[in-house]
Amino acid sequence: MLLSIFAVLAGLAFGSFLNVCISRLPRHESIVRPRSRCPFCLTSIRNSDNIPILSFLLLKGRCRACGSRISPRYPLIEAATAALFLLCFLEFGLTLRGIAAAVLCWMLLGLAATDAETLLLPQALTLPGLALGVIHSGLQGIGDTPPSPVSNLDHSSAWDLSFAVSWKSAGQSLLWAACAAALILLIRGVYWLVRRREGIGLGDATLLAMVAAWLGPWQTGLVLFLAVLAAAVYGLALIVLPRIREDAHPSLAVRIPLGAFLSGAAIFAIFRGDDLLKWYFSFWP
Repeated sequence: MLLSIFAVLAGLAFGSFLNVCISRLPRHESIVRPRSRCPFCLTSIRNSDNIPILSFLLLKGRCRACGSRISPRYPLIEAATAALFLLCFLEFGLTLRGIAAAVLCWMLLGLAATDAETLLLPQALTLPGLALGVIHSGLQGIGDTPPSPVSNLDHSSAWDLSFAVSWKSAGQSLLWAACAAALILLIRGVYWLVRRREGIGLGDATLLAMVAAWLGPWQTGLVLFLAVLAAAVYGLALIVLPRIREDAHPSLAVRIPLGAFLSGAAIFAIFRGDDLLKWYFSFWP
């Protein structure tokens, strides 16, 4: 019980910091200075008004100084981070495996929210995330096992207390990351040749490379499939729904935050990707 409460409190604290990253990284601002402030009147936020979720409720979603509305994204990110941290603890325990899952979920949630808001995927999150994925794979030595449709995060034999680095495993992680990035770049190039305009951002290539470094090829394939499927449904909804509204003009030129769908699919894969892959491969002779 106490550990569950600790996981929630840690999630709330890291969620509050994640909000700072989401707001500032796309603008290339420091996430350390200045301290948190209202985006409208630029008044510094008191410590008592900076308590995750609680302050938002007490202030009724408005800035104390100027009365401007505070985006509901702030409490939602804090609550989502707390929920993910608790889920990581309940699923994997207070272990290296659980900590790794929480770190990855934290980065993916931040990237999803940032892409949804700005259509940007800051390299300040994706590149460190890629490096951590390679280090993570090297520490757990997953590369010494035969390839199989299971997540790197879900490989039980990898989570003993040995910190011996497997350079082979780290190298394989880097290789899968490069392959994932190359796949996105290939799709991007083909789309450019056909449509003569950008279809997929470079940030999506880095994000998928980060996912591949952490989860390996099988899970990354699942993530890409689920993300593209969800993005297609979302895109069709954007095209079809305006036709229902009389005051709107339908358009085929819609911009879809693919990175948000990739991040969401990767979070799903951390917890249930292995089960889904096992179900899928059960139909193979």
